[in-house]
Amino acid sequence: MKKVLMVAYHFPPLAGSSGIQRTLRFVQHLPALGWQPLVLTVEPRAYEQTSPDLLPDVPPDTVVRRAFALDTARHLRVRGSYIGWMARPDRWISWRFDAVRQGMQLIKEFQPDAIWSTYPIATAHVIAQALHQKSGIPWVADFRDPMAQDGYPADPITWRSYQRIEQLAMEQAQRSVFTTPGAAQMYRDRYPQAASRITVIENGFDEESFAHAPVASSAPLAADQPVLLLHSGIVYPSERDPTQLFVALQRLRASASLGPQQLKIRFRASVHDDLLTALATQYGMLDFIELCPPVPYRQALSEMLSVDALLVMQASNCNAQIPAKIYEYLRAGRPLIGLTDPVGDTAGVLRGAGLDAIASLDSADEIAALLPPFVAAVRAQRATLPDPQAVRNASRQGRSEAFAQLLDGVLGRSA
Repeated sequence: MKKVLMVAYHFPPLAGSSGIQRTLRFVQHLPALGWQPLVLTVEPRAYEQTSPDLLPDVPPDTVVRRAFALDTARHLRVRGSYIGWMARPDRWISWRFDAVRQGMQLIKEFQPDAIWSTYPIATAHVIAQALHQKSGIPWVADFRDPMAQDGYPADPITWRSYQRIEQLAMEQAQRSVFTTPGAAQMYRDRYPQAASRITVIENGFDEESFAHAPVASSAPLAADQPVLLLHSGIVYPSERDPTQLFVALQRLRASASLGPQQLKIRFRASVHDDLLTALATQYGMLDFIELCPPVPYRQALSEMLSVDALLVMQASNCNAQIPAKIYEYLRAGRPLIGLTDPVGDTAGVLRGAGLDAIASLDSADEIAALLPPFVAAVRAQRATLPDPQAVRNASRQGRSEAFAQLLDGVLGRSA
């Protein structure tokens, strides 16, 4: 069987990030597609939060090596601060040293046919590039999302380190992979010499994870029962800024168009509960929202299946990015409202699934116009549901098949 060395920070027992699903599901599905994964990741101490709930999903015969790594912000802080270069390109740069050592041991022991590394922890690409240079094994750089962007990272020195890493990847990797068409096109424009080696493999959902989740009730809501709208996952202060949502709710309440007796918004595992509480207090909307802690992954999926509707937020500064959670939302089969730029890739996924409840996240006017009819449609059980064919197309099994084909192509190119 062919072998691929997978350099990934996001891997069980990490908790609190949907980014873990991409690597984990590739590891699950690749053996049946002719590829044995060899995982090179970090020691659990490097994670801010851990949970054992996804560890059973790692096939028991998977080779997993955990290299020494520290989180600069937590482990190397002195008197409340740390030196900037110790966190460039990211806080886990210490992972590089032992990972390269252990990676070369894995190469000697198993002789993998390809190396794969995955962002958004940029150090993973640093490690893979070093292993590629030392061994000559073909490298696939899984960017997922853009790295060096306008204004991100905000620190100019960190931005330049991101730029150097992506330049090396574009020069040396046999394939560079993105999760959205917009991101892929951005990099084709930025690096035209590498355009033919840039491709897209979107994120998706794992059908097996939904297998034992309960089916949502189809019973109509009671007259005094509000529609429960769920946002599951991180609310980034910039990329998913909910300010205009609260402005819209304030206007709707003032005009008696919508109140907390008709709508309750649940934010599950937002990470930024303080931001949501401050905004809800500022606009007098505390009784519109619920703030709920993280739950194990399958419990989160069950919640998506059981609520009345789902909420996705993505700002225009992320038009070339798609929240990984959206594919699980589609599989949940519930009504879905998107607060996102209508011309961005996130809106494109929604429209591709036949969903048109879309308003710009930065427009209180659009949100205020969209919410009342959407809530009424959900209550009346006539809201549009995701197209079944679009849902089937978004499975992780299909994404893994595309990944295996890409790896096969890389081997053919190398030969």
